[in-house]
Amino acid sequence: MTPDTARHPRAFVAPLVSTLLTLPLAAVAFFFAGLSPMACDSCGDAASDRFDASYHVAFPVFGFGLLVVLAVLVAAWGLPWQRRYAAARVWFAVAAPAAAVFDFVVFHGLVDWP
Repeated sequence: MTPDTARHPRAFVAPLVSTLLTLPLAAVAFFFAGLSPMACDSCGDAASDRFDASYHVAFPVFGFGLLVVLAVLVAAWGLPWQRRYAAARVWFAVAAPAAAVFDFVVFHGLVDWP
């Protein structure tokens, strides 16, 4: 067995830390994205129509982004626990919470706030 194909004893650390950061971060982002329609409760008709139209586009985009975050997290866990995949595993683990933040930023940018 070559050193690259040997099992990495701490291969679970990066995905575990990423999971402990990403899941609460995604849950908080989903909470605030779900509460966003209340931002325009007191808006006039024109502002409310613009907000609703943009929100009905932004929320499905946000949901798809959360699926991407989940896929990146699953990829971090799913890579073989060998030393040669250590760098890729760490990159996926770092990308998952970054993708959750990016997803919320995109959602926030797509909504026409009052």
